[in-house]
Order: sequence, then structure tokens, then C-alpha cells
Amino acid sequence: MSTLKAQLRADLTAAMKARDELVKSTLRMTLTAIGNAEVAGTEARELSDDEVLKVIAKEAKKRAESAEAFAGAGRDELAAQERAEGEILDRYLPTQLSDDELAAIARTAVDETAAELGEQPGPRQMGQVMKKANAAAAGRADGGRVAAAVKALLVG
Repeated sequence: MSTLKAQLRADLTAAMKARDELVKSTLRMTLTAIGNAEVAGTEARELSDDEVLKVIAKEAKKRAESAEAFAGAGRDELAAQERAEGEILDRYLPTQLSDDELAAIARTAVDETAAELGEQPGPRQMGQVMKKANAAAAGRADGGRVAAAVKALLVG
């Protein structure tokens, strides 16, 4: 079992003992999502810590999107619930990159791609640059933020 998954289970047990319903339900949903990811595909397998982090990040993103939708529909109590669940999941995620750090990663990715191509990459080479930038960001920034930083450098 991955260490992150074991940590989630230990925290779930602690939340059950403390009768913390919010943490308990959030961790149960997350562990269920991890279990579903483990049995998805052709055969069941154990997820690595990196894969577990991706599942947690996906769940946190769902909570943020749901909170936004609920707030837009005037359902503030449900939006607050989703935000609280997102904050619990954020405890398990690495700290997010600042805009300056993200811009530096994008600049490095563009420079590396330029060195490989022998010319400054344009919008057509965005896929090559994104591959390098996403690898460098390693889950510490949302894909949309990485794409926006790279696009700003390639286009303008």
C-alpha cells in the first residue's frame, strides 16, 4: 500500500474516533475514488503515491468546480460544504506554484524546446513545450494555468 493511501486511512480512523463527520465523509469519498482507480482498466493494481496524488487532485478540482456552480446558483450552504471538503483534500496535495514560479518553468520549457528545434518555438510547438512544462510542474499547478503561461510566451 502506498504511504499516502495509508496516511488517508489513518486519518479516516482518527476522524471516526473524533466523530468529525466532514473529514470522515471526505476521506471516505477520496478512498473510494482511489479504489475505483485501482480496479479501472483491464486488471486491478496498486496505485503509486504519484497516482494517488493525481486522484486526490482530481477530487479537489471537482470540489472547487462544484462550489463555484453552487455559489452561482445561490446555494451558499452547499458551496461552503464543497469548499470545506476541498480544504481537507488540499492538506494532502503539494503546495501550488506561484505565478512567478510557473512563469519561470514555462520560460525554461520554451528555452529547452528552442534548443532542441534550433529555432524559437511558436504556437504549433505548444504540445512539445507543454510536455516539458507539465513534467517540471509535476502536479503543483493546474494544467490550465500551465497552458496559459506557456501560451503567453509562445504567442506574445
